[in-house]
Amino acid sequence: MIFVTGPRYAGKKEYIRSALGLSETEFAAAAVCGAEMLVSRVDQVDAVYEQLRDRQIVIASETGCGVVPIDPAEEERREAAGRLSCKLAASADVVIRVVCGIPCFLKGNL
Repeated sequence: MIFVTGPRYAGKKEYIRSALGLSETEFAAAAVCGAEMLVSRVDQVDAVYEQLRDRQIVIASETGCGVVPIDPAEEERREAAGRLSCKLAASADVVIRVVCGIPCFLKGNL
């Protein structure tokens, strides 16, 4: 799996699609985008991870930067998203953080 992370609107999808030479259709079939939105509670992390672990490309926006939310449900959603990202990164063959469209390879290479 290729796991791509980084801030929202940082060019993650555009970078990986271009780097792999995928058409829009090929990219849509191979990638799961917005993985951080698939969990809202910590007890969901393992189940969502199992659904994503065999996908070719998983993209998730970072949720840990910024002001910690006051709302307990939003705080738990961010915690769950962070835990999911950690599990995905640990099992991925390649981990890339993209900021301003510029990749930083954290693990492996394309």
